Amino acid sequence: MIRNLTARLVVILIIAALAIWVDASNQFIIPNPIDQTTLYQRDVSPRLGLDLRGGLQVLMEADLPADATITAEAMEVARTIVENRTNALGVAENSIQVAGDRRIVGEFPGLQDTDAVLATIQQTGLLEFIDTGNVSLPEGTEVLTDYSPTGEPAPAPTPGPDGTTPTVYRTIMTGADLKSVTVVPAKLGGTYQIAFTLTDKGAQIFGAHTSANVGKYLTIVLDKKVISSPRIESAITQGEGTITGNFTAESANAFAVQLRYGSLPIPLKIVETRIIGPTLGEDSLRKSLIAGLVGMTIVILFMGLYYRLPGIVADVSILFYAAVAFALFKWIPVTLTLPGIAGFLLSTGSALDANILIFERIKEELRAGRELNQAIELGWQRARSSIFDSNIATVITSLILFWFGSSFGATIVKGFSLTLMLGVAISLFTAIFVTRTLLAGVLKLFQPKNLQLWFGI
Repeated sequence: MIRNLTARLVVILIIAALAIWVDASNQFIIPNPIDQTTLYQRDVSPRLGLDLRGGLQVLMEADLPADATITAEAMEVARTIVENRTNALGVAENSIQVAGDRRIVGEFPGLQDTDAVLATIQQTGLLEFIDTGNVSLPEGTEVLTDYSPTGEPAPAPTPGPDGTTPTVYRTIMTGADLKSVTVVPAKLGGTYQIAFTLTDKGAQIFGAHTSANVGKYLTIVLDKKVISSPRIESAITQGEGTITGNFTAESANAFAVQLRYGSLPIPLKIVETRIIGPTLGEDSLRKSLIAGLVGMTIVILFMGLYYRLPGIVADVSILFYAAVAFALFKWIPVTLTLPGIAGFLLSTGSALDANILIFERIKEELRAGRELNQAIELGWQRARSSIFDSNIATVITSLILFWFGSSFGATIVKGFSLTLMLGVAISLFTAIFVTRTLLAGVLKLFQPKNLQLWFGI
């Protein structure tokens, strides 16, 4: 029989308590027992997809000739910029994915102001290097420059409410003069630098300006907002240079993405938009919950009536599985959609399959005249390989579907495969660890004599 039964039961109780805690709340908070502060806090509110919550789905395509070469890196940069810009609008649960070679799919659950998002998506972005002299401008500062993408003179600035006229900075060059941008480790201090190379035209402009302005600031602006204001330490005449600062790996990569976007803008056009009303989403969610409850009830009744005592133990395990799975979906978090719920319900079938295989094996051993403890041990051993094989095959299939959904922007397939894969992993743990432990605990407390009655043999 099972060793360390008490320890295994304690582990199950702790996992169940944590799962119920997460399931029943939208904020997971661990208070500090010493004072009124919080040791740990995490938002665990459920995330619902478009088909359950309503919102906007947008299909974007590179607005370039069909024979134009578009690299995967350029598409990823465009995707990152679209995601960052829509996040700035407060659309925090968006999903932006590259679909194929030229398209990007954006999903914005619960979105209200669709016009603002559509306008933001179609902006191409303008990267400028401006001369701010002896002034270092803080990140995020809005500025006026003398550059106009159309080639026409920039409009003259108008005085502000206080009567002062804003400063107009001179644009030295734009992102079109950047050839490449990379992140490199700094020689000292464990920080990172941004290394860049320029086109021939950019190298000539940059060399002349840096030679005449050593010690002054060359501010980098994206869409008229300052993203960095480095000091010119020396003349850069070879068309190559570095931007130094207290960059971490993450901040350096984010900065490099902004620079690369300015050097290779990809205009996007909206091919298709689809707006889903919240009423339709609420109706879909209500029907999904009803279907799930009905299905779970039928399963619990079947297992209890057909497999008797082991079936009742399996019912407790299935409820444990449902609580843990939903808690994990909230914790990661997983955006739940109708296909995602379907994947979760399908994984529930995997949990049932494992229990059924085990219980049928136990019945066979009991019919062969084995002792109860021996029959249970042999049943588990002989069903284990079949359970592992079937679940591993499902996980491999889910991984393939997840890769397909990620590569081609098929969010429906991606959501289905993710919940199925997580559900199968939890169901495997439930069948092998939880059901076996609970059944051993029940048999230790209650030793049935009438096996035909309690095991249905």
